[in-house]
Amino acid sequence: MMAPVGEREVLRCDHCSLVQFRTISSMCRRCHKPLEIQLPEPELVTEAPMVEPMGEPGGLQVAQAVKELRLLRNLSQRQLALRMNVPRTYISKIENGKATPTLSSLERLAAALQVELPALLRDSRARRQDEIGLVLSDPFIREIAGYLPGLDSIQRSIFLNQVRELASGVRERRKSA
Repeated sequence: MMAPVGEREVLRCDHCSLVQFRTISSMCRRCHKPLEIQLPEPELVTEAPMVEPMGEPGGLQVAQAVKELRLLRNLSQRQLALRMNVPRTYISKIENGKATPTLSSLERLAAALQVELPALLRDSRARRQDEIGLVLSDPFIREIAGYLPGLDSIQRSIFLNQVRELASGVRERRKSA
């Protein structure tokens, strides 16, 4: 429940609901309670981390999975952090491979991202294969995909642009409804 105003943050106290600028001490001006719940920072694991840097192939890439799933669901790091009731910096550290989430954090991440826990643990290639399989399970899409190899680059570009326009029109109609 924070919104930047200029360079100052506006916060609502969870205890007394007073809307105020962030104080230096991060305490409410009325009830003198902390404005944000401070959760302990996650421990950094130096031995056999589950999270690998995003550029390295193979292994479990939890960091990349969290970021891909968060972006797929159009969530900001702050929104995901609010869903998990953790600081935004914790999400950033997970996505950058600087923190390894615990099992309970992985379960909360999965719930916040509305996926099953194994989806966070599969590598990105397996996730992409699952997505491709899901898309190609539609008979119409499967039939269209059969024609794509026969198109030259210009025809393929025109076709894909028309599909994008159709998809954006569907999205706009859903938003306005």
